[in-house]
Amino acid sequence: MKLEDCKIILASGSPRRIKMLEDDGQNFRVIKPMCEENINLDLSPAQTVMALALRKALDVKARVSDADGDLIIACDTVVANEHRIIGKPKDEEDAFNILSELNGQVHSVWSGVALINLQKNTKFTLVFSSETRVYFKCYSEDNIREYIKSGEPMDKAGAYAIQGGFGKYIDHIDGEYDNVVGFPYKDIKELLLKR
Repeated sequence: MKLEDCKIILASGSPRRIKMLEDDGQNFRVIKPMCEENINLDLSPAQTVMALALRKALDVKARVSDADGDLIIACDTVVANEHRIIGKPKDEEDAFNILSELNGQVHSVWSGVALINLQKNTKFTLVFSSETRVYFKCYSEDNIREYIKSGEPMDKAGAYAIQGGFGKYIDHIDGEYDNVVGFPYKDIKELLLKR
């Protein structure tokens, strides 16, 4: 199944996910999930993002008909430091604490994806996760404060954006870059080609 042959329903309002689909020339519409985005279970980061992505996809599926599109794509991304999930910062002090914790360290970015094919003859649901290891350089408290002033970290898991102002403090990554942005697009396309 080729993504370009589908009418996609993106179950996300993320500007980064929207831009990636736009840049690739995909035919899609956005329907934001209206479900709770917390899981109060003792799950691994991979299990957590898969459960959240599936919850979002099922929420949107319940509000559309098969005629609205061919494929629902939902995604959830978290940062994990030694298996402890780090969400979006609550405030500037929390952002400072998160970036201080990650200073000079290695952490994982996990994205969970749920794909629900609505086409009558080939319906399926796929759920998977992707991990990218991110290696941070060392940086100063002043560097953190300057970055927080930009406002960029406030709506990002782990309080940073690899594609933004904090990218210069990343030494290297092991895994897909798009996964750190919050949408493992290459993995999605490759998986669908196997269907």
